[in-house]
Formats: sequence, C-alpha cells, structure tokens
Amino acid sequence: MKKSLLAVVSISVAAFAYANTMPSDSSALVNQQCQISAQAVSALKALRYGNTSIKKDVSSLINNHLKTPENREIVQKALILMIDDKSTDVATLEGKYCS
Repeated sequence: MKKSLLAVVSISVAAFAYANTMPSDSSALVNQQCQISAQAVSALKALRYGNTSIKKDVSSLINNHLKTPENREIVQKALILMIDDKSTDVATLEGKYCS
C-alpha cells in the first residue's frame, strides 16, 4: 500500500512539474494530464478507493494543473469514464480515453 501511495504522490509531483513548464494549456498538456489521471485512477482502483474519493482526489489535480475551463471539462469527462470503466490497466484507460 505504501508503494501505491508513493506512486500517486509521484504522479502528482510529475503533473505539477510538467504543468509549471507550460505557459498555457497546450494540447500536449491536456493529453499529459489525461495520462496522469489514468495512472492515478489505476493506482487508486488498485487500493480499492471508492469512486467518489477517486473523483475528488484526481479532480483536484486536474483543476490545479489546467488553466482553461474547456480543457478541465474535457479531462474531467475522461476521468469519469475512466472511473466507471471496469479496467484497472493504465494502458487500457489511456488508450480508451486519452486520444
């Protein structure tokens, strides 16, 4: 469990560092945030977090790193689909929802 929590923290730090290198929301940043969300969802599902907790925690990452409301909405929609998906595999979630 400690390894999974460390993974989630590492993902958050990576997202923060990447977001701070970009002056505004680019398509690369939106895609990167979607991939980070997929990794976080996968890790939190493995820890058996509840869907509401996952939405709350990952949404805060999205809101902190994306500046444009339209981009936040795009990634939030993908997040909800990822959470509702039965898959816990990162590559599967990224492939389905981060295009």
